[in-house]
Amino acid sequence: MFRMWAKLMKDTRIMKDTVICISDYSLSRTTMVFQALDDICLQFDLGKPMWLDATVHEFQKHSKARFTQDNFIEYIDFDFLEIQVIEE
Repeated sequence: MFRMWAKLMKDTRIMKDTVICISDYSLSRTTMVFQALDDICLQFDLGKPMWLDATVHEFQKHSKARFTQDNFIEYIDFDFLEIQVIEE
C-alpha cells in the first residue's frame, strides 16, 4: 500500500495533518504521488501547488517535500505544506 503523510505547518506547529492511502499498484509511483497530492489538496481545501525544480529535487532525494508560498498561486495562511511518503 502506498501511503503519504501531509501536514500544514505554522509557527512550528501542525495545524492539520492526514494520511492518504492508495492501493492501486497498477499506477506508477509518479501517478500515485500526484493522485495523493490531489486528494490532500481537496481534503485541506487548497489549490494545487506547483512543483518547482527545488521541490522536485528534494522529493526525489528524500521522498519528502515542502510547498511554501512560492509554490502556490493564491495566498496561504500557513508556513508550508509538507508531504512525505511513509510506505510504498
